[in-house]
Amino acid sequence: MTRPRILVVGAGFAGVGCVRRLERRLPPDEADITLVTPQSYQLYLPLLPQVASGVLTPQSIALSLRRSKKYRTRIIPGGAIGVDLKAKVCVIRTITGKIVDERYDYIVLAPGSVTRTFDIPGLVDHAYGMKTLAEAAYLRDHVISQLDLADASDDPAERASRLQFVVVGGGYAGTETAACLQRLTHGAVRRYPRLDPSLIKWHLIDIAPKLMPELGDKLGRSAQEILARRGIEVSLGVSIDKAAAEEVTFTDGRVVPTHTLIWTAGVVASPLIATLGAETVRGRLAVNAEMHLPGEDGVFALGDAAAVPDRAKGDDAICPPTAQHAMRQGRHVADNVIATLRNQPLTPYVHRDLGLVVDLGGADAVSKPLGIELRGLVAQAVARGYHWSALRTNVAKARVLTNWTLNALAGDDFVRTGFQSRRPAKLKDFEYANHYLTPDEVRAHVARTHSPKQ
Repeated sequence: MTRPRILVVGAGFAGVGCVRRLERRLPPDEADITLVTPQSYQLYLPLLPQVASGVLTPQSIALSLRRSKKYRTRIIPGGAIGVDLKAKVCVIRTITGKIVDERYDYIVLAPGSVTRTFDIPGLVDHAYGMKTLAEAAYLRDHVISQLDLADASDDPAERASRLQFVVVGGGYAGTETAACLQRLTHGAVRRYPRLDPSLIKWHLIDIAPKLMPELGDKLGRSAQEILARRGIEVSLGVSIDKAAAEEVTFTDGRVVPTHTLIWTAGVVASPLIATLGAETVRGRLAVNAEMHLPGEDGVFALGDAAAVPDRAKGDDAICPPTAQHAMRQGRHVADNVIATLRNQPLTPYVHRDLGLVVDLGGADAVSKPLGIELRGLVAQAVARGYHWSALRTNVAKARVLTNWTLNALAGDDFVRTGFQSRRPAKLKDFEYANHYLTPDEVRAHVARTHSPKQ
């Protein structure tokens, strides 16, 4: 008899956590494990702003999935673009563009999320995202290049526009991105004697009435005060009306001349979820507390793409799309997959939130571990300690700690790596959110490629 085939989609916190647990707890002869991911690494997403600001190198937060020789999971380099639940087939577009089908007996859907965009004129053509490693590295090059181009220009209007930067999104990603990159430009401008430091202006805007409301009023205000002290203008209740190559129009009527629009206004579940034709909750796949899709044999979903009931909060609460939940859900869903294999009962996922940390760069941070409000160096130590301990490998921990130490002792560097020599790459160019099939296209493809004649 052939061994059961377990297919895991996605190599984020949830997917990798699931795979590693399966490898440790399942004997090799009990099941075959396959992982679908475009990159053969797990990205530690919370530290992405520090890559964009140059505090960390890209390699330090890209944890290789092939480094250990003891792991036996087969990796398919590509992205899942459709799933036929009845036929138990996952349609995959490989990194070469070839379409392949992968059959499974059990599937764990952890495709994560993509940047949430709206129908704002010019947004996807002119905004930069902060969701992938490539975007962070590209954005660092772009920001430094604006200083170079402003320094080279004799046009006061062009110089001023290149030194204005707009970040949309007052959540953790947007706030940390604005804080870290502002610190980068503040340090870099000292090396440009022709530039007036007062011309550098950072704008952080969000349609919400509060900055990072999950932190509570006091810590949210503390974070806003830190940003204001650094010269970052925070505008709440405001969004983008339209974007162009050299200016951005806010919904309050202001027009800001800029060449840099960074969009971090939330995420939505991967478009893969829509190909299933199953029930969703605000775009996330509706699963039960065991992270199983009701009515479907051997289908599990978790992480940002699934609406997992939050048993710790009760009522109709669902788990927020955080790394903290995704890591724990990954291990728990692996246990439930194994229980299904062995005809054992499944157990519900329950985890009480441990708190939140926000690293604003330097000695600035706000943290709320276990409900305790912290600020300054203590909060910074907690934030970095949490991230460091959450890194999956000792190699990654050593690299990150070395980067932090070097940055603290030697300061920032302002080297461009050459991304700006290629064609511009904006929000629409990195996440490939338009490559997915519709549910009808998935069924038609599977019926065509798996017909009895073939």
